[in-house]
Amino acid sequence: MTGRERRQERSRRRSERGYFPLKADRVEDDAWMSQPEAARHLGIALISVGMLIANGHLTAAENPIGQAGVTTTSVQAEKTWRVNATIPAKFARLLKDTVNWF
Repeated sequence: MTGRERRQERSRRRSERGYFPLKADRVEDDAWMSQPEAARHLGIALISVGMLIANGHLTAAENPIGQAGVTTTSVQAEKTWRVNATIPAKFARLLKDTVNWF
């Protein structure tokens, strides 16, 4: 296997793992929240919102004019989970999310 073939194989495997941009559903304005607004609402950094989207904890969405964001229901669900989750549940989620990245 040549170096070029190895790079193409690695690229193919990465694409299967979901590293390419997500296709987001288009939702109404009242069901949409920008990523910076979601970060403020959850009290986390903006990059953490991206990680939550990548791990499937927040649902990516577009508003009617095509701006990227997340659904308000997924932000509310995440906020509720963060308030009610036990430390073992948070650790299990961290472990699962970490394993999924490999």
